[in-house]
Amino acid sequence: MHTNVGWLALVLAGTAGAQDGAAPARETLLVRAEHVIVAPGRVLDAAQVLVRDGRIVAVGQDLEAPAGARVLEGRWVCAGFIDPWSALGMAADGLAELNATAATRSIDGFDPFSLDHLRREALRAGVTSARVQLGAQARIGGLGAVVRLVPGLGRDEAVVAEHSNLWMSAGLSLPTGMQFVETPDGFQMVSGNRAQDPFDRVESVDRIVSALQAGRNYLIAQNEHRHELEDWKKKIAEKEAELEKESKKAKKDREKAQKDAEEKGKPFEEKKYKEDKKPATPRFDEDNEVIARAVDGRLPLLIAAEREAEIRALLAGTASHGRLRLVLAGGSEAVHHATELAERRIPVLVWPAPLGRGRPDELEAHDLSLAGRLSGAGVRVLLGSGGRDPSATRDLPLLAGLAVAHGLPSAKAFEALTLGAARALDVADRLGTVEAGKDADLLILDGPPLASTTNVRFTISSGRVVVTPEN
Repeated sequence: MHTNVGWLALVLAGTAGAQDGAAPARETLLVRAEHVIVAPGRVLDAAQVLVRDGRIVAVGQDLEAPAGARVLEGRWVCAGFIDPWSALGMAADGLAELNATAATRSIDGFDPFSLDHLRREALRAGVTSARVQLGAQARIGGLGAVVRLVPGLGRDEAVVAEHSNLWMSAGLSLPTGMQFVETPDGFQMVSGNRAQDPFDRVESVDRIVSALQAGRNYLIAQNEHRHELEDWKKKIAEKEAELEKESKKAKKDREKAQKDAEEKGKPFEEKKYKEDKKPATPRFDEDNEVIARAVDGRLPLLIAAEREAEIRALLAGTASHGRLRLVLAGGSEAVHHATELAERRIPVLVWPAPLGRGRPDELEAHDLSLAGRLSGAGVRVLLGSGGRDPSATRDLPLLAGLAVAHGLPSAKAFEALTLGAARALDVADRLGTVEAGKDADLLILDGPPLASTTNVRFTISSGRVVVTPEN
């Protein structure tokens, strides 16, 4: 898919961003197309999409434009692309963060008003939203977020999901190290990433497994307390009902006991009801609270790991967590475990970028054919721009094209950028398909999605026309 990105275009786009300021207004739209891809594998021919108040209100083949609606036309219409592994919008110090905890929120480091020129280029390429993440190389990066890429949006509208996932990593190189790089003049020492030694890599996996077990224990304690509290409340209610039922008799017995005490000249002692002790509430821990949500399957867990040894250890260490929704990010050597990944329905988030010399140590086996080989083995594949370079999100369709050229079926690549990413990040109720009730994030194309000759004519984000043939 052509994006025609050049240095002059970037400069002009940045200048336009400074002049434009606010995002375009939402409009009532009727989109007409020869083909509407409602969802991966479902296409309506000669169809229309009606958009109002930022949402898709109808999809069909006989829709008419309401009064005052703007009509847009094209050959193909599909859902906007999602980059599930992006750095666009995150401050540089946030991306380099190594001391985050499970409860650290990436959304707090998201700046919706930065790098407008890169956002516009991403929108021109068809990428309408992205998952951003603190601590791309951190052992624990905290909570990721899904955001819209339209410049000028207020924070509330820019955020699709504040907590889309928990992020961890195992065995990745650490920044601020030094390394030798071969140049035409020989080897030269440059700043770069420091590879972890085998012992540190093993320890990084052990830490993840231990953290998950701690989260599981925390969850068990919470569940046990909830059941104990329910039993306690039930017993109190039963006792109160019993006392109410016997209140008249209890009153007479009390009066008689009081009279007897007076006659014998003894003090009267009120008989007290001994209530069962209320169960103590477990100590709150914000990090274990988040990890418990992941262990319980209420929050996806993305773990970045590249080497076969780390992937093997992670699969073994997470096997007992049956509700865990694990997504493997990177996975350069994941083909060795493709059968288990497919059986356990663990998606692999692939970064299909061409890497030359000087690549980090753990990416030595990085290969553009990875996505195709995993998909051929039955593994669900997602595609992302790597989460380190903010400028890479605009190249996501190009990266998907490289994966297709190296064996990934085009239909699988399209699904990975739309419904697959939305499902993996728990935003499929809003993004990923062209269906009534979803957010109006749409692409109007002059050819099939991801075809090398296809151009984006219009990009619509939450009912706002943000890219046209004129801009």
